[in-house]
Amino acid sequence: MRLFDQKKIVYQTYCYADTDVISGIDVATVLNQDPRRVFKTLVTVGNSGNHFVFMIPVDKELDLKKAAHCVGEKNISMIKSKELLALTGYIHGGCSPVGMKKPFRTVLDLSASNFDTIIFSAGKIGYQVETSLDELKKIISFDLEELVISQS
Repeated sequence: MRLFDQKKIVYQTYCYADTDVISGIDVATVLNQDPRRVFKTLVTVGNSGNHFVFMIPVDKELDLKKAAHCVGEKNISMIKSKELLALTGYIHGGCSPVGMKKPFRTVLDLSASNFDTIIFSAGKIGYQVETSLDELKKIISFDLEELVISQS
């Protein structure tokens, strides 16, 4: 949130630190928000060894084939939880696309464009931040692509 303030980003914060919820869907429920508008941040590694960040709604699953295709990789996989802190500066459950140790190519699911604002981790378990895609673009670079497994 310090980075948001430095860049004069318009945002709103949410705190659920006084609860014991862990899953993204539970976070959306506790915050009384539409889970399609609450995004989780996933960190992956491609065959090339490059790392990529994907943001998808908390109630969806990342389609690894679509994700790999959109970043030009043959395959990608999720990084191991134990590698997250050293790589990003964040721990599992509190990973934000903003403020990582170094910038990684970031891709948001196209569904984010259906909303005026989206909600995602503020970088610490128990805290979420809400902002528009236009405001988010002021602080990180990202692409919009279809990333989730289709629901049948």
